Amino acid sequence: MKKLTISTIKKRKNSEPLVMITAYDALFSRLLSESADLLLVGDSLTMSFGGNGDTLGVTMDQMIYHTNAVCKGAPDTFVITDMPFGTYIDTKTALLNAIRVYQESPADAVKIEGGADKAPIVEHLVQNGLAVCGHIGLLPQSVRAEGGYKIKGKNEEEALSLIADAQAIEKAGAFILVIEGVIAEVATRVARSVSIPVIGIGAGNGVDGQVLVFSDMLGFYEPFVPKFVKQYMNGAAAVKNAVFDYKTDVQSRGFPSDAYTY
Repeated sequence: MKKLTISTIKKRKNSEPLVMITAYDALFSRLLSESADLLLVGDSLTMSFGGNGDTLGVTMDQMIYHTNAVCKGAPDTFVITDMPFGTYIDTKTALLNAIRVYQESPADAVKIEGGADKAPIVEHLVQNGLAVCGHIGLLPQSVRAEGGYKIKGKNEEEALSLIADAQAIEKAGAFILVIEGVIAEVATRVARSVSIPVIGIGAGNGVDGQVLVFSDMLGFYEPFVPKFVKQYMNGAAAVKNAVFDYKTDVQSRGFPSDAYTY
């Protein structure tokens, strides 16, 4: 597939749904890129692969390292990098860190969590030549402050607040928006309230595309499966079975056979 641009991404609004998947390394990004329109180097990597309980511990250095790996594996796919917790607390800090992403990797855009309160930061980045993906609704980087992962849009007040957040982020110059953990009907209203594509995760089917963590959708992560995740394979079982077969072959001296010997 030809690599998408910001213009072609925005044209997918109310059209063919966009397919976004998280990726953290060259090996899987190469495999995922055959179907994904966009790859997100998510700060979720510190949970899926770092074994941590939330996303807050990941660093700028780690995100840049993984972004470079993903870009090497999928050079023809649009790549968005998560800005880690604490790296965009004000416009100056955000710009310095976002510039690092651009200077030290081939990333196409950065992603920032937050609604209207983060609009000035989004605007400042865009004015300085950075492409920004917004993220509203359930904000994983706010999990400790909120005392857990809280579904949003449960009443009209929250619905109107989410719409205001989306419109503020669009006005600030974001080219795309992720909406997470929001009641489906409300997420649909949010998507209809803006002219940029809205990508859902746990936000129903009335948006402009979907994103999932690849280790969730492929069944590699066993400790917990969110309600909104459809597992397209049982990756954990497949790996365990393959490794067990290898163990059996080694212990029985069935491997390496003559076919695998110089």
